[in-house]
Amino acid sequence: MARGAHRAASSRVPYGLGSGEARGKQMDLGLSDKVILVTGGSSGIGRATATRLAADGARVAICARGAERLEATARALRAEHQADVLAVTADVGTAAGVERFVGAALDRFGAIHGLVNNAGGSAAGPFAAIDDADWQADLDLKLFSMIRMIRLCLPQLIANKGAVVNVAAISGQQPGARSMPSSVTRAAGLALTKALSKEYAPEGVRVNAVCIGVVRSGQQEKHWQQHAPHLALEEFYVEWARQRGVPLGRVGYPEEVAALIALLLSGQGAFITGTAINVDGGMSAVL
Repeated sequence: MARGAHRAASSRVPYGLGSGEARGKQMDLGLSDKVILVTGGSSGIGRATATRLAADGARVAICARGAERLEATARALRAEHQADVLAVTADVGTAAGVERFVGAALDRFGAIHGLVNNAGGSAAGPFAAIDDADWQADLDLKLFSMIRMIRLCLPQLIANKGAVVNVAAISGQQPGARSMPSSVTRAAGLALTKALSKEYAPEGVRVNAVCIGVVRSGQQEKHWQQHAPHLALEEFYVEWARQRGVPLGRVGYPEEVAALIALLLSGQGAFITGTAINVDGGMSAVL
């Protein structure tokens, strides 16, 4: 089979999660007309989350640094779901970028009911090779973006008894060798999640995290192209899952993470706060 055919097959969502038929059978999460902001919304988990929310009738604001891919995502969501989607080119690793995104969302929609802090990638290497600039860049993108986004959205979240979902990683729970700076930054994000959940529960604001293991992404495909181009993409993902010791024997799909995020944002998750849920195929040794 040609490599392109393997690539096409790899993008299919398991169990019909992305099909029109499956969407028709989805539980009604009560997200219709809710305004939800998603950072890092142009690809991977962010795009899958925005797609799921749009399918559930939410009004969605997405941001990313790359304007072209961001606008393509917004056009696709509008065309497929007739969704009200706002795309804002912004770097949430900066205070100005956060202010731009939140300000644009409020100007457009006038309210915020939910926030998904998804911006970030995987930065990891030997401790001695990580300099101050690397540490600061990771903290700005993964931790301070959460802090600033939540702080600016908080008045609206309180007024609307909204919800926050922070996308983290299982490395923040059980860091390994050569896992910094990401594992340390993710651990800080989990601490932020728990502390905020306790502080704002009396205001009706819920704060949770999802901790991912190995999920299909553009970043994974770059690794494939650089290190295992002799394998078809599906074969690479099978081998990657084997090397990482995923008990379920495969890597995850962004849509599987998105389904949980949508639940946590919705009224169906109204009694869930202050928790971090693993979406990792059983990789983590932490309950």
